[in-house]
Amino acid sequence: MKRWLAVLLVILGFAALPAAAAPDWTKVASKTATGAYVIGNPKAKVRLVEYLSYTCPHCAAFSVESSATLKDKFVKSGSISIEVRNAVRDRVDLAAAQLARCAGPAGFSGATDAIFAKQQEWLPRAFDYDQINAARLAGYPVGAQLKKIATGGGLDALMRTRGMTDAAIDACFADEAGIAAIAKLSDTSWKEVRSTPSFMLNGKPYEYKGWPDLEKALRAAGAH
Repeated sequence: MKRWLAVLLVILGFAALPAAAAPDWTKVASKTATGAYVIGNPKAKVRLVEYLSYTCPHCAAFSVESSATLKDKFVKSGSISIEVRNAVRDRVDLAAAQLARCAGPAGFSGATDAIFAKQQEWLPRAFDYDQINAARLAGYPVGAQLKKIATGGGLDALMRTRGMTDAAIDACFADEAGIAAIAKLSDTSWKEVRSTPSFMLNGKPYEYKGWPDLEKALRAAGAH
């Protein structure tokens, strides 16, 4: 009986449609009212806030070590969202932050991962450039200073490999309001944390002891 019913439904055009593919939440991102970026399902059960600095080696280590599970599994499944808040430590950091944010909500996460993955290459070059040219750079507007530091370190070249054009890079560092927004967000971050990386898990401060420990806490909270 069930077989004949199924056949009849097919004939009449009522055959069941295949289930829709689950969304890839790593491709979903938005900006909060304070300027932070939220990556993943905005209604996720687990909410992680990450305070980061692009010149922080521990932040880079966390990014590289955690990405395969944190983003490619937990965020992708929709079980967790990550809100990224900048905690800028220096103007090299500010240059990197401005470039990452100029990638827009959709490109921010990938740009952040790329900057951290190549940190050991661009960071010493950027610091050297900044130190050697500090007196000369002081005479430039802030955006022009950051652009030259980014060029000196090779950050602009890194962003070009991700599809950012020269015109987009120029517009990025000409965006004084965007740079000021990062500074404001950073000031707030440093009132909330004392070091980077720092985290909040579901609205409560989390004492970071390394990725393995954080992974266990996230799984216990419902990440999968």
